[in-house]
Amino acid sequence: MTGILGGNPKEEPMHYGEIYGVWQASMVAKGALSCYRAFLYHAGDNDLKKILNTMIDQAELEISECDSLLAEQGLASAPVYPNRPETKLEDIPVGARFTDPEIAAKLAADNAAGLVACSQMMGQSIREDIGALFGKYHLTKAGIGLKVLHLSKKKGWLIPPPLQVKRPEPVNA
Repeated sequence: MTGILGGNPKEEPMHYGEIYGVWQASMVAKGALSCYRAFLYHAGDNDLKKILNTMIDQAELEISECDSLLAEQGLASAPVYPNRPETKLEDIPVGARFTDPEIAAKLAADNAAGLVACSQMMGQSIREDIGALFGKYHLTKAGIGLKVLHLSKKKGWLIPPPLQVKRPEPVNA
């Protein structure tokens, strides 16, 4: 007999950390979805808009899959934010606009935080299906992160930390 934690992972109960992690992932994805849709109105660069659309698609997928997991456990998920009314870039006052470099930096930061959160869920999950789900998200976010980095470098938007251009000479003791 394998007990309550043997056999099909989907039939195993989720522990409290898994429940909270899945609920939090859904909530964060819902917030990101709302922000990224707004960023689409602010973005002027077409390559940046493509990445935004990719991140919107990913957020929608995460919401769907995480909310399904919660529903299977009889748990409610965080509410979805209402869609914003459509607008054109030209209609947003200049002082209220997010610039493309600001949007790219925010996407990179969100993505980096998402990688850490996925790694944490992978490490704490005892249900293999949940660990694998967050592993899938992690791989996708790693790919998106590279796209944001390449775009930021190509467009001159990347603000690097202090770079060590001159290397100190080794000291022989």
